[in-house]
Amino acid sequence: MSYESYFSERREQQLEELKEFLRIPSISALSEHKQDMVKAAEWVAGKLAAAGLENVKIHQTAGHPIVYADHLHAPGKPTVLVYGHYDVQPVDPLHLWETPPFEPTERDGKLYARGATDDKGQVFLHIKAVEALLKQEQQLPVNVKFCIEGEEEISSPSLLTFLNEKQELLATDAVLISDTSLIEKGKPAISTGLRGLCSLELTINASNTDLHSGTYGGGVPNALHAMVELLASLHDKQGRITVEGFYEGVPELTAAMHEEFEKQKFNEEQLKKTLGLGNLYGEEGYSFVERTGARPTLELNGVWGGFQGEGTKTVIPKEAHAKITCRLVGQQDPQRILDAIIAHLHANVQQGVKLTVKPGEKARAFDMDPSIPLLQTAADAYEAVYGTRALFTKDGGSIPIVETFSRQLSAPVIMMGFGLPDENLHAPNEHFNLENFDKGLLTIVEFLKRV
Repeated sequence: MSYESYFSERREQQLEELKEFLRIPSISALSEHKQDMVKAAEWVAGKLAAAGLENVKIHQTAGHPIVYADHLHAPGKPTVLVYGHYDVQPVDPLHLWETPPFEPTERDGKLYARGATDDKGQVFLHIKAVEALLKQEQQLPVNVKFCIEGEEEISSPSLLTFLNEKQELLATDAVLISDTSLIEKGKPAISTGLRGLCSLELTINASNTDLHSGTYGGGVPNALHAMVELLASLHDKQGRITVEGFYEGVPELTAAMHEEFEKQKFNEEQLKKTLGLGNLYGEEGYSFVERTGARPTLELNGVWGGFQGEGTKTVIPKEAHAKITCRLVGQQDPQRILDAIIAHLHANVQQGVKLTVKPGEKARAFDMDPSIPLLQTAADAYEAVYGTRALFTKDGGSIPIVETFSRQLSAPVIMMGFGLPDENLHAPNEHFNLENFDKGLLTIVEFLKRV
């Protein structure tokens, strides 16, 4: 039986299984979902065992469980480690969901639910692809290991410890990840780069209480004024970040890299229309895909303080707050970037107020040479199924563990995504296009056979 026929016959059954997975509210960031995290790990372990994987084990950690399994019966053949995550983002704001986030719903060839594309749907593809190979051929063309964790959405703290302690268990010739997307419908992509990350939260305190703006206005510091002024100092009018030393370690884009980005033929006008924007914004001299794939950023994620209720309250707020994240590229060191930003903030804050800074996440950028044979094999596998060879792209997001996998396991990381950029990952109405569910299964089978 062809693999097309195999998956076609089992499509409805497999979609029902995926819906079971999606009904589990495995939100790693919220402590009230701790038991749901255990349930999701057990579900993954059960499906791996049912697929024919061996040595299936749920490893307890200081946080959420990690599921491991393998099938090592291809002597002399490469070993591929499949990595993914079963945790999902919180669902807020709930009122913007057209259907409940943990009640999977099919509409217009798409499956809607939290985790549908990030990353439960894509993890599920790998389990079912391996199951198909074993059922069809009673053996795998390569050795396979699975490592599925429950903390990717909170920066994988337990996985770092697990990787250090279980490096021999996870030893591999390549790491295979599906947690990225195609360029657009019908145009597959293999990400050869991910931006790094660092974050911080800052608080400005002025007076020891909120003050009446008639009695004190114009005569005392205003925490919100000080915050707005300070945040405005972080960029110039050309969109460049003004923090001293911020661009150290950032590689300049070569002519060849510009050309590779141009191959994507990205439609900026369509993006503006889709997002309801009059103009795009960013560092001068770069296209949208270059800004989001190969240039670093400093973004405000939240700014608040003072009166937030209905109507007017003539108050001078005593404090103001902001959250900042940076996406990093090349050899930028997250700690050095944090230190530079903190120094800039202290040097530029308004006199008469107190600034407190709390550093957050840190992750290095990841970069892979697209000429590596396994990456070329992956591009060929996409072409065999989609009829279009995958382009090699740089992804603007961050998957912190990818760089660690590559470095500690000394193995190339192959990011074969099957999502689409507009599938609302991390947002209301997240969904997975079922065309890529079908083609993703075939592509993974094709890749493993070609390896």
